[in-house]
Amino acid sequence: MNIVFMGTPDFAVPSLEKLAQHHNIMAVFTQPDKPVGRKMILTPPDVKVCAEKLNIPVYQPEKLRIGDSFDIISKMNPDVIVVVAYGQILPENILNIPKYGCINVHGSLLPKYRGAAPIQWAVLNGDKKTGVTTMYMEKGLDTGDILLVDEYEIDINDTAGDVFDKLAVMGGNLILKTLDLAEKEGLTPIKQDDTQSSYAKMLDKSLCNIDFNKLASEVHNQVRGLSPWPVATTSYNGKVLKIFETRLTKGNGKPGEIISTNPLTVACGEDAVIVNTLQLQGKKKMDSKAFLQGHKLEIGTIIGE
Repeated sequence: MNIVFMGTPDFAVPSLEKLAQHHNIMAVFTQPDKPVGRKMILTPPDVKVCAEKLNIPVYQPEKLRIGDSFDIISKMNPDVIVVVAYGQILPENILNIPKYGCINVHGSLLPKYRGAAPIQWAVLNGDKKTGVTTMYMEKGLDTGDILLVDEYEIDINDTAGDVFDKLAVMGGNLILKTLDLAEKEGLTPIKQDDTQSSYAKMLDKSLCNIDFNKLASEVHNQVRGLSPWPVATTSYNGKVLKIFETRLTKGNGKPGEIISTNPLTVACGEDAVIVNTLQLQGKKKMDSKAFLQGHKLEIGTIIGE
């Protein structure tokens, strides 16, 4: 197939790489380079970096609706447009160009978790399974007909980052299978049940503060759902303490109380969490054993107050 690919972050890279092995990628559309980090260094999206390695032409329009994107894609006349975490809504005139339509790879079991952060919210909510869905694109947000689905069982200790990496690879395999069936006219689109839909809003730092009055399972889900970004936080000695990784354990104490230092264990409203990886404000990220060598955290200390 002749394909125009649209995507931006690292989640889209396995799909681009997989498609490039089996099809003709005519062009890649991705978001403009953006300043990153404290020094605001202009940085290309992961998809652009991948496309350039594959010698695929790259376009980075601010808005698909503005400028010559429609004319460019129309002249290419691709068989299909594949979209993976692009970050822009496709205008209707572009949706109507390819004969096989525009097909999206989405990181959830649609119609659940439509929107920007489906993987993180599945973990935050303690879901037992998630997956990837390919679907036809239409004017609505992740509302098009479902084509294929591949499920993933979420481990109790999976972080959002872990699931993200797994689903990215699964998405690449699923889009390849979807296009193969499309060529053979073997797809059976299924209309989404809007009554079962939910919205996965973008994450922000308002979600980060840990309330140790909650159940240990809720604290654990918060930590792993916000790892590697924006990261769950508490406080220690007046400084922000980021917590990247925890494990569930039994234990009693006041919420936020250190009830063991071997391993580092914090009491919650019910049971407790073992803190494995953390970072104190102004310091490097480290495991809890290394942290305790430089900080005399005593049993009975309350964090998060």
